[in-house]
Order: sequence, then C-alpha cells, then structure tokens
Amino acid sequence: MDLISNLSLGFGVAFTPINLVYALVGCLLGTLIGVLPGIGPAATIAMLLPATYALPPVSALIMLAGIYYGSQYGGSTTAILVNLPGESASVVTCIDGHQMAKKGRAGPALAAAGLGSFFAGCVGTVLIAGFAPALTEIAFKFGPAEYFALMLLGLIGAVVLASGSLLKAVGMILLGLLLGLVGTDVNSGVARFSFDVPELTDGIGFVAIAMGVFGYGEIISNLAQREVQREVFDVKVQGLFPTKQDFKDMTPAVLRGTALGCALGILPGGGATLSAFAAYTIEKKLKGRSGEVPFGEGNIRGVAGPEAANNAGAQASFIPLLTLGIPSNVVMALMVGAMTIHNIQPGPQVMTSNPELFWGLIASMWIGNAMLIILNLPLIGMWIKLLTVPYRYLFPAIVLFCAIGVYSTNNNTWDIWVVGFFGVVGYIFQKLRVEPAPLLLGLILGPMMEENLRRAMLLSRGDWSTFVTRPLSGFLLLACVLLLVIVLLPAVKKTREVAFIEE
Repeated sequence: MDLISNLSLGFGVAFTPINLVYALVGCLLGTLIGVLPGIGPAATIAMLLPATYALPPVSALIMLAGIYYGSQYGGSTTAILVNLPGESASVVTCIDGHQMAKKGRAGPALAAAGLGSFFAGCVGTVLIAGFAPALTEIAFKFGPAEYFALMLLGLIGAVVLASGSLLKAVGMILLGLLLGLVGTDVNSGVARFSFDVPELTDGIGFVAIAMGVFGYGEIISNLAQREVQREVFDVKVQGLFPTKQDFKDMTPAVLRGTALGCALGILPGGGATLSAFAAYTIEKKLKGRSGEVPFGEGNIRGVAGPEAANNAGAQASFIPLLTLGIPSNVVMALMVGAMTIHNIQPGPQVMTSNPELFWGLIASMWIGNAMLIILNLPLIGMWIKLLTVPYRYLFPAIVLFCAIGVYSTNNNTWDIWVVGFFGVVGYIFQKLRVEPAPLLLGLILGPMMEENLRRAMLLSRGDWSTFVTRPLSGFLLLACVLLLVIVLLPAVKKTREVAFIEE
C-alpha cells in the first residue's frame, strides 16, 4: 500500500501542467541530442545545468532525466535510417538497423527500437519504484566508514568498467580527486591549492568543468574534423508494425536486453553504452532459429536487444543516485550537480525529506517514456531534416548559449575562462583517447570521500581498523580488493579489452 500511495503522490506531482511541459521539453531535447551526432547527453546536460538554476527543483530534474533517456531513443532513429549514431549507445544499432532500412524494413526496425526501449524503460522505472525504498532503509544504517568504502568501490568500479586503458582511467580518477581538493578546507577553514587566486578559494566549479570537458571539448573535436557528406534517407518509412515472426524473434531479445541493462545500469561506471554493447554481444553469440537473417545483415534481434538494454541501463542508473547519493556514471554525476545547485543533498534522506521530488521524478519517467513512443515515430521526417544543418551554424549558437548560462550561475567572468580552459583540456583528452567520465566521478565523489574519511577517523579517535571491524564497511572494502584482483587477472584483462572494442 505504501508503494501505491507513494506513486499516487508522484503522479500528482508529475501531472501538474508545469512538470508535464518540462517532461516534454526534456524528451524533445533528448531526442534532438540523440539525433544530432557529436552532442551526447552528458554534454547537453552539462550545458543546460546553469539554465535549470531558475527552475523549481522537481521540474529541473524531470527535464534533465528526460534528456538522458530521450537521447537513447533519438540515437536509434538516425542509426537505423542514415547509419549515423547520434549517441554512443546507438553505435551497435547501426550494424543491423541500417541493413534493415536498406532492405526496405526501416519501419519494423524503428518499431523494434521504440517498443523495446519503451518496455525496458517501464521495467527500469518499476525497478526504481520497487527497490528504492528498501535500499534507502539500508542506506540509513550507513555511517561515515560505510559511505567511504562504498564510494571507493564506486571509483574502482568506474575504473574497471571504463572503456580503454585501465591506467588512463586510474589517472583520470586521481586527477578528479586532486581537482576536488582545491578550495577551502571544511574543518580548518584554510584555503588549499588556491595559489592566492580569490576565485579558487570556493573550489573549481563543477558545472564549469563538466561544461568545458564534455560540452566545449566535444565542440572543438567536431570542428576539428572535416564535415563529411551525410547519407540522405529520402525513402518514405512505411509499414511500421513488425510482422508476427518479428515479434517472436525480438521478444526474447528485448527481455534479455532489459534484464542485462537493469543489472549493468546499477553498477558503478555502467549505464546505457555498456549495456547496449553487452546485449549485442550476447545476442550475436546466442543461436537463433533456422533461416534467421545473419547478424550484420539486418537481424531484428541486433536492434531490439541493444535498444532495450540501453534504455534499461539509463533508467536503472538512477537507483544508486536516488537511494545512496552515489552517481554510477557521468550523467548521474551531472544530476548530482543539478541537485547541489538546488541545495538538495543527494542520498537516502531525499525520500523522507523531499518525497515530492523523489516520487515525482520516478512518476515522470513513465510519462516521459510514453511521450517518447508517441512523439518519435511521427516526427521521423523532422529529425532527419535536422541532419542537413551544417555544424558551422549549430556550434556558434551552442557556445554562446553555454557562455551565457555559466556566467549567469555566479555572474562571474572567471567561470567562462574556466570553461574555455577545460574545453581545450577535454579536446586533448579526446586526442589522447582518454575517457573523461572517471574524472567527473572523481571530482564529485572526492570531497564526499574526504569528508566521510575524516568523520570516520574522528569518531574512531584515529583508529584505522574501524573500516575493517565494522561489518558493512569491511565487506565493501573486501569487494574493492576482489574487484581489483579479478580485473588484473590476465584472462579477464584480455576479455575486457575485447569487450570494449567498438565495431
């Protein structure tokens, strides 16, 4: 009964006119971002963070969440029709989705992606609604030692699941932790690493770093590439409804993708992209029916499975954020930033202290997924037309919008210079093939880890054994050690390298 009353409270909040408008805006923006290549959900949310400052907290989070799972839908549209993944999670959808489109089966491919995403999104939302209260109760038993151990596990998990070199991922985590140290020490009130620059005494702004590395860095990278002639899809999409055989083929793939996405989305460093790649790998290895279209030539399972997985992963990644206050990936780290802007401390207390926000956000996910399935298919023509807009017209507007947004947060030109500097840093990261997501997780979790470490040491009067003698903390630290040992095993290391190769 508690769940029903909580959800009724949530739907009461989500169905208010202002929140419905922001859910629609978020879904439309998310789809647009998914369609346009080179601007992912992380970059968009980073750019829009300052704009949410004037919004009510619930509306701001509803809009940002809509952008995140909306981008998963939008990315599949252009991946299928023009072989151009607008979002990294849609890379694998290109392989079979575009082959289906070339064979005149764009309709069933788009329907498989849309229906798979809708089902997975709904299951992910049910998972949040069902498990969040229980996890929140457990979280209330956490002390400073447990939180420190949990955050350490989160950082190690982010390293393990980050694509590319382990050493580079560790370097990014450490750089994020170091950047988090800049500012005024909470206990002593002494400025650290500020180099007598007054603007650094409050630390380096999270929004400025996120917007620079993900927003401006992405823009510079796109402008550095020659604009290629894109394939134009001028065939009218007909026959959207899949055949009976299509449903038989895609249903198990959607169920497998949903389960995999929900599991991987909760893990630190997981989320939509990892879920999509893992789901495609599994579908490819599973034996299909006799006479089935081979993978890479237009197999509907290669579209439905990854699309279900990426949306389930996107939804499930909200669970550790809403229950423990721990971001599992870079987009969730940005959501922590959004909550901080509105003076909301992420963690288990959100459910009790701000139930309207907690349950309103969960209810909005159902509404958002319904909006996306209704909006996406009729607007296919418009999304494809957008691809003809040259980058040189899009990016000056984005840069100007970002500069105005970041300036309006503190009314300080220093932030604009910080964004510009980290934009260049973000571009350098891309050239060096370094994934910047662990940096942002280190930046967010670093100050929280330091605070909990010092608090735990004060409570134990300087006794380091408190981290091992407390059962929960000891178990989490053991999990950290096991994770490190497993990932360093030669066989696992080799498998990991193969798993992260993008086709």
